[in-house]
Amino acid sequence: MSIESNRQEAMRWYKTAEGDLDAALILNQNEKYAHACFLCQQAAEKALKSLYYLHDADPWGHSIYKLIDELQQIDITLHKKFLLYSDDARHLDKLYIPTRYPNGLPDITPSVAYSSKDSEDAIASARKIVSAVKALIP
Repeated sequence: MSIESNRQEAMRWYKTAEGDLDAALILNQNEKYAHACFLCQQAAEKALKSLYYLHDADPWGHSIYKLIDELQQIDITLHKKFLLYSDDARHLDKLYIPTRYPNGLPDITPSVAYSSKDSEDAIASARKIVSAVKALIP
């Protein structure tokens, strides 16, 4: 792809990440904590994938931690910058499946398992990653 095409694709993914984070805030306010947690995971994942597209790389997978780790193959400076968010990535990765499925946790549903604190922690983690990406998207 051309540099302009890469930038446009990166922006599509980044804008979607922002939308997911905005929706997570609304869900949190409406006490839909499991759904808010999941969208935080999605926001961070999509934001990181926007960096891959910006650098003409093809991201694969849903693990935020893995996406950060594999940034070293694209740009070592980016990798070092995002290593600061490794704990946030691990936290958000744990929200990918159990927030969505009634059998993701033993004997309880996501709506029972996740609290306001879980949602607020996920929002804080996602905001860090999305904001760090925003600073790098032209």
